[in-house]
Amino acid sequence: MYVCDNCGQESAKWIGKCPACGQWNTYKEIKVKASPQPLSKGQGALGNSGGISDRGSNAAKVLRLKDISAHDDPRIDMHDAELNRVLGGGLVPGSIVLLGGEPGIGKSTLSLQTMLNLTDKRILYVSGEESAHQLKMRAQRLSVVSSSPTDTDNLMILCENSLEAIFEHIKDVQPELVVVDSIQTISTEDVESSAGSIAQVRECASALLRFAKTSGVPVILIGHITKEGTLAGPKILEHIVDTVIQFEGDQHYMYRILRSIKNRFGSTSELGIYEMQQTGLRQVSNPSELLLTEEHDGLSGVAISSAIEGVRPFLVETQALVSSAAYGTPQRTATGFDQRRLNMLLAVLEKRVGFKLMQKDVFLNIAGGLRVTDMAMDLSVIAAVLSSNVDTPIESGWCMAGEVGLSGEVRPIARIEQRISEAEKLGFSHIIIPKYNLSSLNRKKFNIELVPVRKVEEALRALFG
Repeated sequence: MYVCDNCGQESAKWIGKCPACGQWNTYKEIKVKASPQPLSKGQGALGNSGGISDRGSNAAKVLRLKDISAHDDPRIDMHDAELNRVLGGGLVPGSIVLLGGEPGIGKSTLSLQTMLNLTDKRILYVSGEESAHQLKMRAQRLSVVSSSPTDTDNLMILCENSLEAIFEHIKDVQPELVVVDSIQTISTEDVESSAGSIAQVRECASALLRFAKTSGVPVILIGHITKEGTLAGPKILEHIVDTVIQFEGDQHYMYRILRSIKNRFGSTSELGIYEMQQTGLRQVSNPSELLLTEEHDGLSGVAISSAIEGVRPFLVETQALVSSAAYGTPQRTATGFDQRRLNMLLAVLEKRVGFKLMQKDVFLNIAGGLRVTDMAMDLSVIAAVLSSNVDTPIESGWCMAGEVGLSGEVRPIARIEQRISEAEKLGFSHIIIPKYNLSSLNRKKFNIELVPVRKVEEALRALFG
């Protein structure tokens, strides 16, 4: 069989272009072993009489929607506020979670640190990459700040690559939670290919999914990613699991971002922030204080924005540098911000406000290694670019939040009260907000001065006079 490496589409012969996703040269050959069970036993094949054969007592039944119970199962508390938030309130029993990230970003550290804190659950930690001695050394290092010592008997370590052997040990141990590190190192005897291939990853993930759904035991899979930053293996791996979590961040930065890409039991807009330390990952409960540089007085090209990711408001430092283009074509570079949106905002500055930036290089950076998608960042991007262009710093104590439209108007934004409260809590004296948001606000609740604006020119006049 041939399987598309990008979307999982199957074909009986090799195809140059995948008809499902349109990618070229993505079909890989895999060998599939015939199923030993007869078709009539597992799938209800058609008999000689043309009817459907007996499926047994375990067959699925047709249910009316009104007869199905809608109660939520109690979630498993991971004793980690950031991880619980990204999972949607905790780990759902019987769910299967895929955790991906760059090599050395801290996937195994996060998994082992969380398992050490779960003292009330019997856990089986399956490692296909490291020895038991390596895991013990890491556990001793993490237990310095962990609330649990390493001599607890609830965490069991298994170093194994065979899926059949793993299931034998699961049958003996009867764990309440299974962690597999990583899915690319596990192989099954039913598929004649090496570990990490498309067929092996798909079959092993499917077998672990069946185990999780039938037994109610949650499974956490750790996966590799490709050099493009996407999860390695077939796309069907992401379709199989219930939740896909990506661990992001630069190895040279101390911050790590835990972001949900897919979640059947919660929101995908949540994110958790950690700080990498010598003794493990520390939860960052108030990221605003870490993302703001303490001393930026007198520096041009720095603007503070009140952004929201998920349900969390935090203040982000936007840095911009505008310089004369050394070559014929000016450069437009954005780190942590959408570059196409940066080009749009520069066009608004040129057309609506009258600042000529056609022959200038523009570099934009979101401090702390964050990647922000909130539209309310527009106003701070324009302010930082203009501050660098005229080499005039923005006064300390000012922050802003607002979406900028193509005609230069400042559009209203959501959850304005949370943004204002976060700025007030961190000691800011002025905040620029869209004028349209002012009608729904009670100004007496806040001690911070609100500066409502309708157009970009009004915001720039309030900042620079």
